[in-house]
Amino acid sequence: MTTVVKTNKKSCSCLSCELRELVFSSLDDEDINIVCEAREERAYARGEIIHREGDLIHDFKYLKTGLVKLYKSTNEGEEQIITITRPLEFVSNTNAFHEERYRYSLSALEDSVVCCVRIDLIRQLILRNGRFALNLISLLSKTSENIISLSLEIRQRNLAGRIAYVLLYFSNEIFKSRIFELPVSRKEIADLISMSSANVIRTFSEFRRDGIIKANGRTIEIADIQKLEVISRRG
Repeated sequence: MTTVVKTNKKSCSCLSCELRELVFSSLDDEDINIVCEAREERAYARGEIIHREGDLIHDFKYLKTGLVKLYKSTNEGEEQIITITRPLEFVSNTNAFHEERYRYSLSALEDSVVCCVRIDLIRQLILRNGRFALNLISLLSKTSENIISLSLEIRQRNLAGRIAYVLLYFSNEIFKSRIFELPVSRKEIADLISMSSANVIRTFSEFRRDGIIKANGRTIEIADIQKLEVISRRG
């Protein structure tokens, strides 16, 4: 099925964009306007592919709104989720500046808008502006560190601890609420924490039985956050 991507190049909000404070603060207004003219906003519906492993890298991307997952397909055709990315984080793979093709796939977990700037333009800015290059390197390093940290935090826990950690991650880091709509399926959680879907479903049922969470379809309410935090720490 072909993905239809909506693009928007008419309106430009780069001068007031939060990303300017994060990485483009070292650019003057002239360069900001150049970026503004060159960028594209692309809208993706939930479940749509943003790019696939092996696609040519044409753009440098950051997530403006929504939620996306970065993943790799195994030889068996399964997905191995690497991380889940929030708005105002870069969603270009970390190999964007030293390889021609993406190593990982990216898809929208909910309706999302991705801001894209041609990779050659970003390279030009790096070559002529050292402060911009340093800001960009710092944020890319932070992105890589977050991916590594999430992976390590999950993998040093047992099954219940992994699921508790993921639920707290969604509650505290993604949605900032104890009630939220789970953006991933039980199968995707299983992929993220390297456990079977059956074990994930069983653990969710145990959490519900013990009054730790309430679940209605994808809607999750953390009813006893203290117990969930204990399970996560002891995981």
